[in-house]
Amino acid sequence: MINGDTILIAHLGYPTKSFKAPMIYNPYFEKIGVNAIVMPMGVKGEDYAQIVKALFRLANIRGALVTMPHKVATVALMDEVSTAAQIAGACNAILLRPDGTLLGDMFDGEGFVRGVARKGRRIAGAQALVVGSGGVGSAIAASLAAANVARLGLFDANPAAADALGRRLSEHYSKLDIACGDKDPDGYDIIVNATPMGMSDSDPLPIDVARIASSAFVGEVVMKQEMTPLLRAARAKGCAIQVGVDMLFEQIPAYLEFFGFPTTTPEELRAVARLSY
Repeated sequence: MINGDTILIAHLGYPTKSFKAPMIYNPYFEKIGVNAIVMPMGVKGEDYAQIVKALFRLANIRGALVTMPHKVATVALMDEVSTAAQIAGACNAILLRPDGTLLGDMFDGEGFVRGVARKGRRIAGAQALVVGSGGVGSAIAASLAAANVARLGLFDANPAAADALGRRLSEHYSKLDIACGDKDPDGYDIIVNATPMGMSDSDPLPIDVARIASSAFVGEVVMKQEMTPLLRAARAKGCAIQVGVDMLFEQIPAYLEFFGFPTTTPEELRAVARLSY
């Protein structure tokens, strides 16, 4: 029941139709008796800066989840950002601190990497390809680098985006072998689609599945549907896969700690979630 003591966590993005987080956080809050709510708020790009400034003047807001298309734009609006957010060049979480300042952080990469590790895939020493160098792709690349991959391939439809991500990574991981500009998956152990392609069945595949080894691990960030065309094709080849929503479940415990709520496990979150596709 929402009342005058309810703590607000805004969920900022546009469009909101594909949002899954409220259907996970809110049942969890209800189960543990925390008077908080994650509220979807559709914000268009041209209004975002103004709305963020006004939103955090509310007395009952603690923070926000940030999703497409605002993760990159959020960085410039923060008083401070974490190291992960600096490398990613994007934020997906905002915390209103007691002194009124805003701290931005990024958990997409941590969620993705934790999911891969929990499925038994070795990350240290692996060769990984990340297709898409926007907010989520940059975050995943940063976390893969932190997890000690040996080689990291970066590709984006805008070559300058991949090159810029490569430079940011090199500043923090000078010994990492980084290759920009090629999305051929041949030779890679971990392959990530970090583009919006796959939200619709009519979308083209983001990479050439015929070039993926059957031993490779293929991960997805799209959450609008669980089994995207890429994941279906990869599974048909015998690849291990990770659906987009797994990244969400894996990062939520870190989010909860960030916002100062009791944390939990992905298993407990799955048990209470009310997801639909």
